[in-house]
Amino acid sequence: MDPKQMVHMNQGQEETSYARNSSIQNAAQNRMKPLIEAAIVDVCSNTSTLSCGKVVIMDLGCSSGPNAVALVSITLEATHSHFLQLQQPPPEVCVLLNDLPYNDFNVVVKSLVPLRKMNEPVVVTGVVPGSFYERLFPGGSLHLICSSNILNWLSKAPRDLMMNQIPAYDIDEHVRRERLTVVAGAYARQFRKDFTLFLELRAKELVPKGRMVVSLAGRRSDELINESSHVWGTVAQILAIMASEYMGLPLKS
Repeated sequence: MDPKQMVHMNQGQEETSYARNSSIQNAAQNRMKPLIEAAIVDVCSNTSTLSCGKVVIMDLGCSSGPNAVALVSITLEATHSHFLQLQQPPPEVCVLLNDLPYNDFNVVVKSLVPLRKMNEPVVVTGVVPGSFYERLFPGGSLHLICSSNILNWLSKAPRDLMMNQIPAYDIDEHVRRERLTVVAGAYARQFRKDFTLFLELRAKELVPKGRMVVSLAGRRSDELINESSHVWGTVAQILAIMASEYMGLPLKS
């Protein structure tokens, strides 16, 4: 099955849904607030960028639930505040939310309703299903792109691991340590390729002097993994089983 159809967060608003279990993601979005506010000031202060009197804002990988509109809500508040200080009417704003096609867009659309009821600025909303590793928008059409913790999702598993039937995670600790350099290198190369493609695509879609605010969890290359990292062992095993089922690879016991 195409991974764009297979991968998505738990839908709905039940106890195990993403909407009810995404407080950590929300905290990461809140830390982006000052960066988004600064980006909005830059965009709105450039008369050539706003020559048409409209701002188009995109959130890539919005998922669903309360977090779906968190970043764009920050941009709307920042836009309103900026023009209120200037005592000028704000521009019309188009807010677009993107995620993979099987995301729970029914919940997302409901989350957009309050934004459309704002008096200032005038807000038009929409959803754009698709992978952010593909072109999603016309060239030079976006003023601000936001995304929180999406680029840890690669476009695909590294080809050399799949060809050699090497799982990303092996339950056997000895085998896992032996393959660590090979597996880490394969994923690093895939990330470099995907991240380069991501930047090239977004560069085409942004207006001249547009802005992009992206958050991505990581660590310094010279920073050693500490003992606390082992608490993720169980999570790694679960992800390994999921990956093996999708890739059709045997999981070492």
